[in-house]
Amino acid sequence: MPVHRAVIFAGGILSDQFLNELAPDDYIIGADRGALFLVKNGVIPDLAVGDFDSITPDEFKLIQDNCERVISCDSVDKDLTDSELALDLALEEQPEEILLLGVTGTRIDQTLACIQMMTRPLQRQIRCTAMDLHNYITLTGSQALVQERGYQYVSLLPITPEVTGITLQGFKYPLEGATLKLGMSLAVSNQLIAPTGTVTIESGLLLIIQSRD
Repeated sequence: MPVHRAVIFAGGILSDQFLNELAPDDYIIGADRGALFLVKNGVIPDLAVGDFDSITPDEFKLIQDNCERVISCDSVDKDLTDSELALDLALEEQPEEILLLGVTGTRIDQTLACIQMMTRPLQRQIRCTAMDLHNYITLTGSQALVQERGYQYVSLLPITPEVTGITLQGFKYPLEGATLKLGMSLAVSNQLIAPTGTVTIESGLLLIIQSRD
């Protein structure tokens, strides 16, 4: 059966509120402790993957007993993070959309790695979003619609050395054909003035981060 959306629960900061994001037809992947979070909350993942080095043998048995499929990797020999392993397996399902949960937390290296790996679904024309309790992050290489989701701010950050032709509609501070380079804060803390705003760029890759304190 074709997968409309793959939802990955990684091992970062997770909340019970994320369970409200799930739809009946989602393909659900738990990465390491993300799988434990799911089964403890009564959700049966389609797939659990990781080295599972951060959980006890009893917790791993709980995952094995409550997941459709489990892929366990050696923590020393593997080259990818658990989140990237989960993303690879999600991409194999050829979904229309991927939602990343639990990919942010106290480890900024892990957080940045997960944000950067969002470029891979985009290369396949697959929409990819990362979300936590304070941020909703998307990535565009062309045009994106930004919907009012209860976040106060909208910030634009280049993930390539330069992003050109940035045009904003429906925002408090509009831009017309602007250029952003790495390190520039020109487009930080903008705000929507319409239910939906439009971000259009000509070249580069641009992170769109909706956030609240």
